[in-house]
Amino acid sequence: MFRVVYEWRVPAEKMDEFQNIWRSVTDDIHHTVDGALGSFMLRSSDTPDKVLTVAKWESREAWQSFFGNSNPEKMKAMRNIAERISVEAFDEVEDRTR
Repeated sequence: MFRVVYEWRVPAEKMDEFQNIWRSVTDDIHHTVDGALGSFMLRSSDTPDKVLTVAKWESREAWQSFFGNSNPEKMKAMRNIAERISVEAFDEVEDRTR
Protein backbone atom coordinates (compact mmCIF):
# COMPACT_ATOMS: atom_id res chain seq x y z
CA MET A 1 0.00 0.00 0.00
CA PHE A 2 0.93 3.62 -0.48
CA ARG A 3 -0.09 6.74 1.49
CA VAL A 4 -0.03 10.40 0.59
CA VAL A 5 -0.17 13.10 3.27
CA TYR A 6 -1.53 16.47 2.20
CA GLU A 7 -1.08 19.38 4.59
CA TRP A 8 -3.64 22.18 4.35
CA ARG A 9 -4.15 25.57 5.94
CA VAL A 10 -7.89 25.90 6.43
CA PRO A 11 -9.34 29.14 7.85
CA ALA A 12 -11.48 28.36 10.92
CA GLU A 13 -14.58 29.89 9.34
CA LYS A 14 -14.15 27.59 6.31
CA MET A 15 -13.53 24.32 8.19
CA ASP A 16 -17.09 22.94 7.90
CA GLU A 17 -17.23 23.80 4.21
CA PHE A 18 -13.79 22.28 3.61
CA GLN A 19 -14.75 19.09 5.44
CA ASN A 20 -17.96 18.71 3.43
CA ILE A 21 -16.14 19.23 0.13
CA TRP A 22 -13.27 16.93 1.18
CA ARG A 23 -15.81 14.20 2.04
CA SER A 24 -17.50 14.50 -1.36
CA VAL A 25 -14.19 14.69 -3.27
CA THR A 26 -12.77 11.72 -1.35
CA ASP A 27 -15.84 9.58 -2.02
CA ASP A 28 -15.79 10.53 -5.70
CA ILE A 29 -12.08 9.72 -6.08
CA HIS A 30 -12.48 6.46 -4.18
CA HIS A 31 -15.32 5.33 -6.44
CA THR A 32 -14.03 6.57 -9.80
CA VAL A 33 -10.21 6.45 -9.78
CA ASP A 34 -8.46 3.11 -10.15
CA GLY A 35 -6.25 2.33 -7.17
CA ALA A 36 -7.77 4.93 -4.82
CA LEU A 37 -8.65 3.42 -1.44
CA GLY A 38 -10.03 6.41 0.48
CA SER A 39 -8.69 8.95 2.93
CA PHE A 40 -8.93 10.26 6.47
CA MET A 41 -8.63 13.77 7.89
CA LEU A 42 -6.77 15.05 10.95
CA ARG A 43 -6.98 18.52 12.49
CA SER A 44 -4.21 19.82 14.75
CA SER A 45 -5.26 20.32 18.37
CA ASP A 46 -2.56 22.96 18.79
CA THR A 47 -2.93 24.75 15.46
CA PRO A 48 -6.60 24.50 14.43
CA ASP A 49 -6.05 25.81 10.89
CA LYS A 50 -3.58 22.96 10.19
CA VAL A 51 -5.30 19.97 8.59
CA LEU A 52 -3.80 16.76 7.26
CA THR A 53 -5.59 14.52 4.81
CA VAL A 54 -4.06 11.08 4.39
CA ALA A 55 -4.99 9.18 1.24
CA LYS A 56 -4.46 5.46 0.75
CA TRP A 57 -3.58 4.09 -2.67
CA GLU A 58 -2.87 0.62 -4.02
CA SER A 59 0.46 1.83 -5.46
CA ARG A 60 2.62 4.86 -6.16
CA GLU A 61 1.85 4.43 -9.84
CA ALA A 62 -1.92 4.63 -9.25
CA TRP A 63 -1.49 7.84 -7.25
CA GLN A 64 0.91 9.38 -9.79
CA SER A 65 -1.55 8.63 -12.57
CA PHE A 66 -4.21 10.54 -10.64
CA PHE A 67 -2.02 13.35 -9.30
CA GLY A 68 -0.40 14.07 -12.68
CA ASN A 69 0.56 17.74 -12.80
CA SER A 70 0.00 18.23 -9.04
CA ASN A 71 -3.35 19.94 -9.55
CA PRO A 72 -5.99 17.30 -10.18
CA GLU A 73 -9.28 18.83 -11.28
CA LYS A 74 -11.11 16.68 -8.71
CA MET A 75 -9.29 18.53 -5.89
CA LYS A 76 -9.92 22.04 -7.26
CA ALA A 77 -12.84 22.79 -4.91
CA MET A 78 -10.64 21.99 -1.91
CA ARG A 79 -7.88 24.27 -3.20
CA ASN A 80 -10.43 27.07 -3.65
CA ILE A 81 -11.16 27.02 0.10
CA ALA A 82 -7.82 26.12 1.65
CA GLU A 83 -4.14 26.52 0.93
CA ARG A 84 -2.37 23.26 0.21
CA ILE A 85 0.94 23.56 2.06
CA SER A 86 2.62 20.29 1.11
CA VAL A 87 2.23 16.83 -0.36
CA GLU A 88 4.40 13.98 0.84
CA ALA A 89 4.31 10.36 -0.32
CA PHE A 90 5.01 7.34 1.88
CA ASP A 91 5.32 3.62 1.32
CA GLU A 92 3.19 1.89 3.92
CA VAL A 93 5.42 -0.43 5.91
CA GLU A 94 2.85 -1.78 8.36
CA ASP A 95 -0.65 -0.83 9.50
CA ARG A 96 -1.83 -2.13 12.85
CA THR A 97 -4.95 0.02 13.09
CA ARG A 98 -8.33 -1.64 13.32
